[in-house]
Amino acid sequence: MSLGLADPDALAARLAAVDYLADDGLATALYLALALPQPLLLEGEAGVGKTEAAKALAAALDTPLIRVQCYEGIDSAEVLYEWNYPRQLLAIRLAEAGDAQLSEDALFSDDYLIRRPLLMAIEHPGPRPAVLLIDELDRADDDFEAFLLELLAEASLTIPELGTIRAEHPPIVVLTSNRTRDLHDALKRRCLYHWIDYPSPEREAEIVRRRVPAADDRLAAEVARAVRRLRAADVQKPPGIAEAIDWVAALHALGLSALDPVAADRTLGAVLKYREDQETTRAAGLDRLVGAEAGDAA
Repeated sequence: MSLGLADPDALAARLAAVDYLADDGLATALYLALALPQPLLLEGEAGVGKTEAAKALAAALDTPLIRVQCYEGIDSAEVLYEWNYPRQLLAIRLAEAGDAQLSEDALFSDDYLIRRPLLMAIEHPGPRPAVLLIDELDRADDDFEAFLLELLAEASLTIPELGTIRAEHPPIVVLTSNRTRDLHDALKRRCLYHWIDYPSPEREAEIVRRRVPAADDRLAAEVARAVRRLRAADVQKPPGIAEAIDWVAALHALGLSALDPVAADRTLGAVLKYREDQETTRAAGLDRLVGAEAGDAA
């Protein structure tokens, strides 16, 4: 596909223009997913920006994002297609009222097909391919993984009544996993793979500044360092980038331009979402969380 991108740096610049900062590794993985083309599996802790990477890619390429949010029990009918049975039944009754009959081919035709995200991605008319985000695949069952193999390998889907549908513009597929369970080797073989780490405090501060541009630069830097300390602490749910952005936004909304123990205490709910984590953090000392003596390795 021709998307006007000469190399990973060009893609990184395009992503930065939509306020997504990708490091060299991620920019290269995304570029190769476009250039080869091949599905890309992104793994990493919750909150490192996997989903945002797909959203930003769609925005940077000015193409639709089609998303499948996975969960336990999701099945193919929810993401591929369904037949509109009420409408089919109505058509049968209308035909019978007119002393006519509908053939099976007529009943299982495009007129009665309800398209779900995967079919929409395969049939996207272009001119650019859609970005298909299959989010948190580790939440789905093994059977759902197996169902995806045809799509990932051949950019096609099979509907028994209609046959195999092949994409004229194969979607750019991004799969994400928080690694709550291992995905099957058969799926991984069909994908490029990239692990996303938490950003450095400096990069995270830059991300926050882009998302909350009105906030003070010093505040963004202090929050980024404090969030790094929280991730290293004994908490159930380490904060992600989204929580760092929320924290800065909350502090800014209160008219604050620096993070001190009092400010942290008032706004801790923006970054820690478990009571136990808040209690643990307060017990450890908020002065240690926000103070210079906490000592970052970074």
